[in-house]
Amino acid sequence: MTHAAGKWGLRLLALTAALAVWFSASFAKREHQSEKVIDAAVTYNPPLGVVILDPVQTVKVRLRGPDRMIRTLAPQVVYVVVTIVRTEPGTIEVPIVADQILRPEGLSVSAVDPNSLTLRLDREQLRDLPVTPRLVGEPAGGATPLEPLARPARVQISGPQSLLAGLTAVTTSPISLDGHALTFEQTVSVVSPSPLVRIVAPLVVTVQVPMTVPGADPDHQGAQ
Repeated sequence: MTHAAGKWGLRLLALTAALAVWFSASFAKREHQSEKVIDAAVTYNPPLGVVILDPVQTVKVRLRGPDRMIRTLAPQVVYVVVTIVRTEPGTIEVPIVADQILRPEGLSVSAVDPNSLTLRLDREQLRDLPVTPRLVGEPAGGATPLEPLARPARVQISGPQSLLAGLTAVTTSPISLDGHALTFEQTVSVVSPSPLVRIVAPLVVTVQVPMTVPGADPDHQGAQ
């Protein structure tokens, strides 16, 4: 092979490679486009000490892109991130724009429903509240439960100021009296009164349930 023929061969190879790249890119652009509506989860980034009282959990996002991507698109890879900058309690209107919607590369946002969120903000507060044990069931042998005692008697909770203002106590998970005739103890969880309220500490308490039977002296009844 002569030197000139070799140069032409390399040029032909480079041209072929360029044509292949162009064809591939051109095909991708010409690929059929489809759309799909996804129920996208909404996550919030509020300022420290701010609580959203009624967060919207999902919005409908219409995405457009190559048919093969749309067909295999899973809802969990699309979500909306809403950043809250306001720190004062009250109602705000937050628009949702395409930049807030995280989705696979190659897909564009055609529409969002709703395209804005109305949110109510409140301040986060800490409170100490007494624990009221929750008794259920029927004791054995005609026994009667007396006033239960929780240890510790109070727990710390966290939540929206407006919601905590109306609370006077928190309860425990159910304590069954079935089959009990004598005083007994049980360790149970403290139950949050609302999804917006968090039990800080302790998460569990030990409850003593004094029991009395007809004709017996409560001071002389043992523990089960």
